[in-house]
Amino acid sequence: MPFLRTAANSLVRTLLAPDCAACRAPLVRPLDGAVCPLCWQSVSRLTDPLCDLCGDPLPPDAAPFRLCRACLGDPPRFEAARSAGAYTGALKAIIHAFKYDGRRTLAVPLAALLREAGATLLADADAVVPVPLHPWRAMARGFNQADDLARHLGLDVWHPIRRIRHGPPQARLGRRERQTNVAHAFTHRPLFMLDWDRVRAARLQNRAVVLVDDVMTTGATIDGCTRALLDAGVGRVRALTVARVPAPPPASRPR
Repeated sequence: MPFLRTAANSLVRTLLAPDCAACRAPLVRPLDGAVCPLCWQSVSRLTDPLCDLCGDPLPPDAAPFRLCRACLGDPPRFEAARSAGAYTGALKAIIHAFKYDGRRTLAVPLAALLREAGATLLADADAVVPVPLHPWRAMARGFNQADDLARHLGLDVWHPIRRIRHGPPQARLGRRERQTNVAHAFTHRPLFMLDWDRVRAARLQNRAVVLVDDVMTTGATIDGCTRALLDAGVGRVRALTVARVPAPPPASRPR
């Protein structure tokens, strides 16, 4: 009943005084979630025109066959990638709270953003594949944020790849360092070749899967996972992230 929920919100607000996980303002309706409506409304969404391959924002006057400069020079191995919003402002704060402060309930509304942004990628996919963490990092964090997101996308969740190389977090590294950090970091080969592993390998053949992660920066992690999946026999790989860091504009040439 609305009256009881209003009373419950008032009680929680009075006793616990919870703050918004993003902007730290007091929550008026704390039972509705850890982030206030204003922060959700201020999320910077990515809209057309976008690069047909990587999903990076393009200038308003982009040509009908829309490809960004990076994809024209070196096309990615995945079929397509999309992100819900730009990794800035409210969305950056929300992801930080989800990932580093353990606000795991945020997986549900963040996955709703993913379903909207990646509707065409998910429509005919066979499964979603969360980007794996190295076991040591997963143990330290207590969960894999990509796995939490994947479980709310309405498709089977497969774990056909694993991370075998442990390095510093990608967030601390530059573009070249990121690429080096994930080089040969992912594999589809199991620790032990059991009968179930053979069944799983056969299931991957020529399937379409969607890689899921929280943030795409340079695309190095997505590229490493895509390589491992294609090596395993997957037919088509797509990528879906909550946010992305748009590529910097090309430097203008001096006259």
